[in-house]
Amino acid sequence: MEIIQIPVLRDNYIFLLVDRPQQIAAVVDPAQAAPVLQHLDRLNLRLTAILNTHHHSDHIGGNHELQAHFPEVVIYGGAKDRGRIPGQQVFLEEGDQVQFVDRVAQVYFVPGHTYAHIAYYFPPSSPSEPGELFCGDTLFSGGCGRLFEGTPAQMVDSLGKLRALPDQTRVWCAHEYTLKNLQFALEVEAANPELQARFQEVRLARSQNQPTIPAWLGIEKQTNPFLRWDLPRLQAKVGKTDSVGTFTKLRGMKDLH
Repeated sequence: MEIIQIPVLRDNYIFLLVDRPQQIAAVVDPAQAAPVLQHLDRLNLRLTAILNTHHHSDHIGGNHELQAHFPEVVIYGGAKDRGRIPGQQVFLEEGDQVQFVDRVAQVYFVPGHTYAHIAYYFPPSSPSEPGELFCGDTLFSGGCGRLFEGTPAQMVDSLGKLRALPDQTRVWCAHEYTLKNLQFALEVEAANPELQARFQEVRLARSQNQPTIPAWLGIEKQTNPFLRWDLPRLQAKVGKTDSVGTFTKLRGMKDLH
């Protein structure tokens, strides 16, 4: 399974999953149809699946047009998003699976950003290869999504599920927010050497207009404050002693950043 990253809008990413031998593809969160169609045409691929993580317009904006071009495409989304994702045919719950050629994604229910958000995790196909996590707007590199419909407790639970995945997991989040996220992270954990190194790496990449996605989950566990709510020194920094309280304080600080 090859993954092609397509930058669109101001800071979104669309992900095209490609099987060249069979000349088929799936797409994750198609904000727009045109750039996806251009890639499919250039590579002579047929679209067989649309994997949506949630209902926001910058994740489902291309659904109808892609379905018009490929009437047999299957459109997946969370069960609780029924009626909110254009063309949705499959309504996924926690623990369901989605297959693309020889890879099978595990579905995680990860509410917080929205009440219906899901994520797709493809385990490694061999011990030497990474897992692939498509997490929409739940987990960002260096950050997490705003809480539009969910609660802090839900988001802590959701991020905990993703944090439990192997370090050798590539995080394909849907926005290029890493530099701003790490600027905030340094405000709350300035003495973290892994965070300092990651910030310099990201700053250089962005100065050269290079993407910072995918990110390694192992690095996120070391540098992302929204995966470190149970760290005593971070709790002390924000004056809290519990995970949900610490996350709530951090998210509130970030919202004002």
